Amino acid sequence: MEQLPTSPGERPEDTSASRRSAYTATATISEQGIVTEWSEEASRLLGYVPAEVVGLPAAHLLADSAGDAARRIPPDEHRWSGTVALRHRDGQRLEVGLLAHRWTSTGGTAKWFVVSAVAGGPRVPWDEPLKDWAFTQSPCSLAIFDADLRLVRANAGMEGTLSLSETEMRGLRLSEIAPDPVSDETERKMRLVLENGEPQSVDSFVRPTGAGTEHGGATSLAPLRDPDGRVRAVYLTTHDRAGAEDGLQRMLLPDVTNARIGTTQDSTRTAQELLDAAVPGLADFAFVDLLEPPPRPDEPSPAPVTGPVTVRRTAVRSVLEGSPESRVTVGTTTVHPPLSPPVECLAAGRGAVYGSADPALARWVGQDPGAAWITEYGTHSIMVVPMRAGGTTIGVTVFSRHQRREPFHPEDLWLAEELTTKAAVSIHSAHRAGREHTSTMTLQRSLLPHTLPVQSALDIASRYLPAGGEAGVGGDWFDVIPLSGARVALVVGDVVGHGIRATATMGRLRTAVRTLADVDLPPDELLTHLDDLIIHLSADEADQGAAGEAAGGIGTTCLYVVYDPVTRRCTVARAGHLPPAVVSPEGSVYLLDVPAGPPLGLGGLPFETVEVELPEGSVLALYTDGLLQPREHDIDEALDSMFAALVRPASTLDTVCDRVLTALLSHPPEDDVALLVARTRALHSDQVVVWDLDSDPSIVSHARRYTTDQLTAWGLDEAAFVTELLVSELVTNAIRYGEPPIQLRLIHENTTLICEVSDASSTAPHMRRARTFDEGGRGLLLVAQLAQRWGTRHAPIGKTIWAEQSLIGF
Repeated sequence: MEQLPTSPGERPEDTSASRRSAYTATATISEQGIVTEWSEEASRLLGYVPAEVVGLPAAHLLADSAGDAARRIPPDEHRWSGTVALRHRDGQRLEVGLLAHRWTSTGGTAKWFVVSAVAGGPRVPWDEPLKDWAFTQSPCSLAIFDADLRLVRANAGMEGTLSLSETEMRGLRLSEIAPDPVSDETERKMRLVLENGEPQSVDSFVRPTGAGTEHGGATSLAPLRDPDGRVRAVYLTTHDRAGAEDGLQRMLLPDVTNARIGTTQDSTRTAQELLDAAVPGLADFAFVDLLEPPPRPDEPSPAPVTGPVTVRRTAVRSVLEGSPESRVTVGTTTVHPPLSPPVECLAAGRGAVYGSADPALARWVGQDPGAAWITEYGTHSIMVVPMRAGGTTIGVTVFSRHQRREPFHPEDLWLAEELTTKAAVSIHSAHRAGREHTSTMTLQRSLLPHTLPVQSALDIASRYLPAGGEAGVGGDWFDVIPLSGARVALVVGDVVGHGIRATATMGRLRTAVRTLADVDLPPDELLTHLDDLIIHLSADEADQGAAGEAAGGIGTTCLYVVYDPVTRRCTVARAGHLPPAVVSPEGSVYLLDVPAGPPLGLGGLPFETVEVELPEGSVLALYTDGLLQPREHDIDEALDSMFAALVRPASTLDTVCDRVLTALLSHPPEDDVALLVARTRALHSDQVVVWDLDSDPSIVSHARRYTTDQLTAWGLDEAAFVTELLVSELVTNAIRYGEPPIQLRLIHENTTLICEVSDASSTAPHMRRARTFDEGGRGLLLVAQLAQRWGTRHAPIGKTIWAEQSLIGF
């Protein structure tokens, strides 16, 4: 690429060292011609800051029609180069040499990566001396890169390898000439050559953009010294192996295709089959590490790896009996430290080959005692290959050689990637099939709500895991039930036993809880009614001569929680169930002190209610006993593990649920596990208003005026007419049929407006049909027609009549 005498975009009088240094301007352009990325160097070249360019058509940067050739690039072209006239921000016309590469992401989105090398100030001349050194020392196709890793010369062989002329490549880095992970690895080795003056080799292929593996060759790097012996540059040579590689791959392909990998749905078995296919044919020692916890198949891949990685050693294999190289037992969790080869390859998303002199191996041995086998067994060559399938990284496989003398070559890496991919696809499919089976089974047997209801009092996440043993699905359940006054009820229950009987009993109880919650029974009264239901079910089964465990559900446990976002108070009662855990906003965690109460079905014993105030942002965790009864823990250890998982900061409650399950369940649960996690919200004073009213008919007009003024303050003028009618009818009924004191409350809850009128009478109103000439009896009928829903709830003294309106559409 032609170098300009002065850097475009800079003034001739600017002679600072920083301004005179060479640099590369880069930008990214979508297939539609829109600028999507703009580097600092591009701003330096043309004067535009990113905010002035990103999102605009790239054609706006062209000075004239000279860029038409760039506009009409054929769709099948992967690269374009040429000189284009661009417009500087100050109006100056700049002739700039460009090289553009078309990239296609894994999701199928194509974009153009555009680069331009901008020359700096005076540099050491590279003409005659380099010609003599290069062509006397070059073994074959050659490119020379200076101390900044920028190309300064390339011979005809290298021009043919990269399909670009020396002029087009001059001043660019290898990663800009041929954007590819292989180029990044090659540049890393170039720096080593410059630092220590030792030759390096890269068992990879330098290939032009869009070319397949049939182009290019293995790469050798060597220092280029001046007559005084100082390293002045790096020369890169490629050895064409295309024909030999194709032949070797044709020979190896049947072995890869026929390898028995993924014969079962067991991840451990599949990992072992991968190593059986690789050792001893490909490697002397190998192991498979799967990420811990395993990534969910339905979630996108996480951000690039930057720190330590926790894995579970899933399989090992060695040519030596007993695999003595492995210091980590199969099934054990271990951590790969930052900058170790496994972490580097997981971050890059590609495999790599490491030689014994590679600094990355020395760092790994120094940081991880489990990597001592590298030096103890004389390992001289290592391949690390990430395990990816379906866009998800699930682990990493490491291959090594310490018995055979030859190091791993590019074809070995290709074969290792084929084997690893085959195993990764099988393991990923097994994980997905297992999760889909669990979800299908859960939905089919109605163990979970299909969806959680829309409400604004709580943020909620849930998990349900059926028993993994032969006993079958049990009767654990949970539910979330919206109540009047913006309150929400949380329910978790556990029916004794497994199978169809427990499932049927669970269905009856869940329906009964929803029905009783709909009439706003206090938690202790609701559990008393459930207790009576269990007794009746047991009696019915006894009359029918039914046998089996826990007839009628006797011994069932249940936890019922009601949270009010207006008062921030939580009312709880439990029937033999485990108490809920609470995490305060400050980070303390504890079990809520709630009297246990007897399990359901025993009869004649009371249930007690506890009421506590929870600060906004508190987290409630409701669960069944299957979560705390894994084989390897006692109850105290399980509680400690659950507390530790709950108290860790997390961006979402789904993350909290996953952490709790990961911390407590290392095996498929022997009993059903239901987990419900909720974070409290609060309705503040600007969303709730209360008026105390006199028991006088004249106060009705005042109540309407209060209501209208408040709706205006809330910006709900369009809802005023209907709300005035509701308030008028409810206040009139309270004055006429109720007892003082009388109170009016309005609650503005996101898309809902709630009107409540309370009085001291316990007599509940009921709707009746008024006759033609009746003067009254139409009030509640009017309320029912105007409100989305309405009802009555009782308090220890008095009652509240409430009506809700949807604000959607106002």
